[in-house]
Amino acid sequence: MSEFPRTMVGGVSLSRLIIGTNWFLGWSHTSHAKDTWIKEYQTRERLAAIIAEFLSHGVDGIMGMPLPFLNDCIKDAEQRAGRQAVRIYTPSFNVRSPDKARPSDATPEAAFDISKQLGGVICMPHTSTTDALVDLRAMEIRDIDIYTKMIRERGMIPGLSTHLPECVIYSDRNGYDVETYIQLYNAAGFLMHVEADWVMRVIRNARKPVMTIKPMAAGRLLPVVGLAFVWNTIRDQDMVTVGCTTVDEAKEVIDISLDLLRKRLPDNQLQFTRSKRSLAEMG
Repeated sequence: MSEFPRTMVGGVSLSRLIIGTNWFLGWSHTSHAKDTWIKEYQTRERLAAIIAEFLSHGVDGIMGMPLPFLNDCIKDAEQRAGRQAVRIYTPSFNVRSPDKARPSDATPEAAFDISKQLGGVICMPHTSTTDALVDLRAMEIRDIDIYTKMIRERGMIPGLSTHLPECVIYSDRNGYDVETYIQLYNAAGFLMHVEADWVMRVIRNARKPVMTIKPMAAGRLLPVVGLAFVWNTIRDQDMVTVGCTTVDEAKEVIDISLDLLRKRLPDNQLQFTRSKRSLAEMG
């Protein structure tokens, strides 16, 4: 069985393919009905089976919210696969003044504490938090040194999750204590703030490894199309984060990714409909 290629983030070895969790937890970027279906369909047993499939191929990075339920699924998968996962947590927390905080907002201290308690290795404030701190006029990320220090104090590696390509540039130029970035990147330009070629340049010039997300534009691109674009336009130290709903989808994205990284045309099984019957007969 092939081991997936690896990279280094802040001194930690990490698979270049990362397990995404939006399709575990109910964020489809499609519709409320789809979100509801995900939440009703996914169980602890099903999620553990998907994660275990990834782990069995050496894909040990998993990214998501620091939730006890998700951590329980990861622990089940670790026992099944006999291999540890590298937990990459993206907590949200209050960055407003106390009088303007929402009742549901966690404090930074509480968000980082739970991330550590749930086994977090890499901690990257979520884009909803990070991007609220970006000052485009001053070209800085306000107070970020306060939060990265808190992350270091808890023994985790700090990074930044962002949808703003400027965030990567400001962090590099200002020398903030971060070891990696999360950045939107897909051929469809889905949710991206600027064109894909601009983000391509930002990733290429980043001083730290970049974890790209939404390579298939939340299901708007075929796996082979979305993955071919991203794998062929990032650097050897960069990563691709993929969300899956089933074990078969996990197997498929692993196989396609390995073929692309080896510069081979993927030989994945194609979906079949009656309109393709004559094509299948010719093949």
